[in-house]
Amino acid sequence: MSWVVDASIAVKWVIPEVFSDKADRVRDHPDDILAPDLLLLEVANALWRKTEAREISAREADAALEIVRQSGVDLRSTPPLVPRAMELARRLGHPVYDCIYLALAEREHATFVTADQRLLRRLSARKLDTPAVDLRTL
Repeated sequence: MSWVVDASIAVKWVIPEVFSDKADRVRDHPDDILAPDLLLLEVANALWRKTEAREISAREADAALEIVRQSGVDLRSTPPLVPRAMELARRLGHPVYDCIYLALAEREHATFVTADQRLLRRLSARKLDTPAVDLRTL
């Protein structure tokens, strides 16, 4: 079995947040953990926002990004996922960049794990064949 994780999960690996312990369990699970390479950009952006809000220092952000880079997540190329992500975005009424993760999960027959409640609400309203799991339930 494989899991696809998004930035809402990966940030919790390096910044103490609500449900970081559950995110750590996902990371440490023996199943394959996949993500589009977009993950690194989204994590970097989240860490930048935290530096702007003075929640963490630039040095802490750099170190956190390096930990995510070295986490062992199997990063997959984003461009091949874009056409399907656009279809999913139109179907869900949700941004393409989040649907990239769904497209990867669908292509790899993996379970998508997220803490993004807005996306989970969209998914619950419009059933997809790809399983999606709310981090809170793990």
